[in-house]
Amino acid sequence: MKEQNKKKILLRLFLSTLYLSAFTFGGGYVIVTLMKKKFVDECHWIEENEMLDLVAIAQSSPGAIAVNGAIVVGYKLAGIAGTVTAIFGTVLPPFAIITVISVFYQAFQSNWLISQLLEGMQAGVGAVIASVTLDMGTPVIKEKDTLSIAIMAGAFIAACFFEVNVIYIIITCGLIGVIRTLTSGWRTKN
Repeated sequence: MKEQNKKKILLRLFLSTLYLSAFTFGGGYVIVTLMKKKFVDECHWIEENEMLDLVAIAQSSPGAIAVNGAIVVGYKLAGIAGTVTAIFGTVLPPFAIITVISVFYQAFQSNWLISQLLEGMQAGVGAVIASVTLDMGTPVIKEKDTLSIAIMAGAFIAACFFEVNVIYIIITCGLIGVIRTLTSGWRTKN
C-alpha cells in the first residue's frame, strides 16, 4: 500500500513539474508564482512559509530556480526518488523546446512574427514578477514585524536604486537572519 502511494506521489510530482516547466515563459522568477499555486494552494505539499524558504534556497543555489525549487519539493515528498523525478519533470520541456529551436534556428531568427511574440511576452513576465512580489511580500507585511519589513525595503532599495549586486544582498540578508535567529534563541534561554 505504501509503495502504491509513493508511486502516485511520484507520478503527480512528475506531471506537476512537467506542466509548470512546459508552460512557464520568462525565466525563474515567473515560475515562483505557479509553484506556489501548485505546491502550496492546490496540492498542499508545502506550507506558505516553506515556499518562502524554498525560493530563498532556490535563489542562493547555483542553477535554475525552477530546478532548485523542484529539487526541494521532490526531496521533501519522496526523498531521492522525488528529487530525481522532479528534476526530470522540470528539465524535460526546456530540453525538448531548445532542441526544436536549435534545429529551426535560422527560420526563427529571421521570422518577424516570432520576434514580436517574444518581445510581447516581456510585458507579461514583468506582470508575473510583480504578482510574485505582492503574493510573497503581503504575509511579511501582515505580520507587522518591523525588522522583516525593513529588510525587505532595504533589499529593494539596494537592488533597484543603488544597483547593488543581488549576491551581496542575499548574503547580507542571510547574515541578518542568522544573527536574528541566534539572538532570539539566546533570549529564550535567558
